[in-house]
Amino acid sequence: MRGNRIVFLIVPGLIVLLGGFLIPAVVMLVSPPRTEFGDILARLGTMLTNSYDLAIIGRTVVLGLIVMIISVVIGFPIAYMLARSTSRWVGMLLALAIFPLLLSNVVRTFGWLVVLGKEGAIGQLLTSLHIVDEAPQLLYTPLAIVLGLLQLFLPLAIISCYSAVAQVNPALDEAARGLGANRTQTFWTVVVPLSWPGIVVACTLVFAGSVTAYTTPYLLGGSRQRMLSTQLYNYANGTIDWAAASATAIIMTVLVFGVSAISTLMGRKARTS
Repeated sequence: MRGNRIVFLIVPGLIVLLGGFLIPAVVMLVSPPRTEFGDILARLGTMLTNSYDLAIIGRTVVLGLIVMIISVVIGFPIAYMLARSTSRWVGMLLALAIFPLLLSNVVRTFGWLVVLGKEGAIGQLLTSLHIVDEAPQLLYTPLAIVLGLLQLFLPLAIISCYSAVAQVNPALDEAARGLGANRTQTFWTVVVPLSWPGIVVACTLVFAGSVTAYTTPYLLGGSRQRMLSTQLYNYANGTIDWAAASATAIIMTVLVFGVSAISTLMGRKARTS
């Protein structure tokens, strides 16, 4: 009876997942409008051998990995301090950490346009301090894209890591220190391995978001720093090349699942070592 009840509760969600997400996604990947699957494979092969397309793929992977690593390196210590803090202000600090999620991506990205523009705050500061004679062009550079994506996805890394660290019993920290380990050793040998599931989730979310984000790379990178997401939009709405759009989407999907699999394997290895 209990098993039937569980199935009854799961089936509606599976139907929504299959009908509303998985099936449409697969259809768009392998069978877009007026396009044969052979055309998609041919376009995919061309993209994987063309230097221009390979440069876009490489830029997307590198920037996604940079944002992912920085987000986890910054987000995990913040999550650790919040999870272990006994201050009554922890809730407020956590709310401040994830506050950017409440703002529109477009609003946050336009904020970087004001800061990074030639007449922006950074340029004026550098010139007023006489560090440079002319304000540098920080927009439409990889740095601008990384900063914009980092602001978007750092809160996700903090949330994912916080939930994982909060489940690690603080008594284990005390036990490790009682056995002679200092705080640094306790952090690396106890807290980090036990928090790997949250770190894996953070890596997957941040990398997937960075690879598939469109607004931020488009506004901060422009046509000079194309990424797979902006290229996909151009194929689907500019040149109306559905074969190329599907091939691009397939590459993005493979990249996301590949990084997720690698993160999971690393997490398992770290937990068993």
